[in-house]
Amino acid sequence: MQATVQGFFDEATNTVTYVVRDPESTACAIIDSVLDFDYASGHTDTRSADQVIAFIEGQGLDLQWILETHVHADHLSAAPYIQERLGGKIGIGDRITVVQDTFGKIFNEGTRFQRDGSQFDRLFREGDSFHIGQLRGDVLHTPGHTPACLTYVIGDAAFVGDTLFMPDFGTARCDFPGGSAETLFDSVQKIMALPDETRIFVCHDYKAPGRDDYAWETTVGAQKALNVHVGAGKSRADFVAMREGRDATLAMPRLIIPSLQVNMRAGQMPEPDDSGTTYLKVPINRL
Repeated sequence: MQATVQGFFDEATNTVTYVVRDPESTACAIIDSVLDFDYASGHTDTRSADQVIAFIEGQGLDLQWILETHVHADHLSAAPYIQERLGGKIGIGDRITVVQDTFGKIFNEGTRFQRDGSQFDRLFREGDSFHIGQLRGDVLHTPGHTPACLTYVIGDAAFVGDTLFMPDFGTARCDFPGGSAETLFDSVQKIMALPDETRIFVCHDYKAPGRDDYAWETTVGAQKALNVHVGAGKSRADFVAMREGRDATLAMPRLIIPSLQVNMRAGQMPEPDDSGTTYLKVPINRL
């Protein structure tokens, strides 16, 4: 069955949020929502999420799932805000517990921070399935960028998170704690094993050199033939050498510190202090 997909591009974080609809009903899901955040002032804003909410309400859709492909390091999730407005279950990969354990220590979260994934409504494993109305979704565990990365194959469409970018931009970095270039290469092969005509929707786009417009939809066939990092039969050894060398030159994402603290909590802010003020921590020399 062909999924109906609407993308919403957030230029501030280069993130694409998707509304995926069952064409035979009003059922839909949101994948990788964005909560706007001004780091300099510490202020949040819901304009990006409100745009998605307005679309769903305007189309008379029934939100059933709010899905995360992974714990993002470049934007904050708006999942709790959207859930409060529209309902739906928040889902992520079950290896979120690994991410929570790793960053719970880095941010010195203490024993009050639960590391069992209980902040989410559903923890998906490899081979799990779910439905958006009559539209079936299947779960691939595709780690490498992070241990908890998932690809959601929904009808004829695959939502790959950060595992793959557009063919002219390549693949995700693997130098965050728990990342692995070897593992990412193996995960990409899972995606490449899907039918060539499968539509691929990426989570980010940065306009590769020579391309003037943002883009976020491609196909498995195009990735196999043209992806500059893993296409055209590139070997595992060559990919790992390229990826590790490239990652060593990359700066940390601008919003990594607030994003990790919020997203590992399913989009919730850390608990406020006795005065009702919420704080985010900056670990020195840990990332």
